[in-house]
Amino acid sequence: MSHEHEHHHHHDDDDDVQEHREHGAPLTDVELRVRALESLLVDKGLVDPAALDALIDTYETKVGPRNGARVVARAWLDPAYKRRLLEDGTAAVAEFGFMGRQSEKLVVVENTPQVHNVVVCTLCSCYPWAVLGLPPVWYKSAPYRARAVIDPRGVLEELGVSVPESREVRVWDSTAEIRYMVLPERPKGTEKLSEEELAALVTRDAMIGVAEVRR
Repeated sequence: MSHEHEHHHHHDDDDDVQEHREHGAPLTDVELRVRALESLLVDKGLVDPAALDALIDTYETKVGPRNGARVVARAWLDPAYKRRLLEDGTAAVAEFGFMGRQSEKLVVVENTPQVHNVVVCTLCSCYPWAVLGLPPVWYKSAPYRARAVIDPRGVLEELGVSVPESREVRVWDSTAEIRYMVLPERPKGTEKLSEEELAALVTRDAMIGVAEVRR
């Protein structure tokens, strides 16, 4: 297993996580202020909490990850684009008009029958917003950040991804300067699917490396 650790940043810690979704550690100062503001707006009747939850879910699981899914589908169908994506992820996703929030570099790593890649940020929650949308809560949790490095196979197993010992697991540590995205393996039986149909199969978790794309 190889680890990529290269940190040049300082950010707040976040929530706790259990089994990919559950969490409960103390909130950061920023999160506490956001919660307080949200409560105030809800109390004054200015915000519908259900509508707010739906909006967050949309950007976390639908709109944001759809950008990355389009990139993945194009790479599966277009070998030339795939080469550009693996050589210079930042420039390749820019062809779609997707740009980083700041000036961070995007590196795309490919899953193969020999290698399975997993992305983490061990110090905080650096994440490629431009292609994956909002980072999930579990990605920011201390247990995931620690265990993804110490026991990546165990974490993947808990999340439903069984990686045989013969397959190398590589853990990529995102930083403020470099963000990582996984190019998942294309599932079998999808040879006749269009780019749009392929993109519909790709999930955010698959592009983080904690899930596989299913037909």
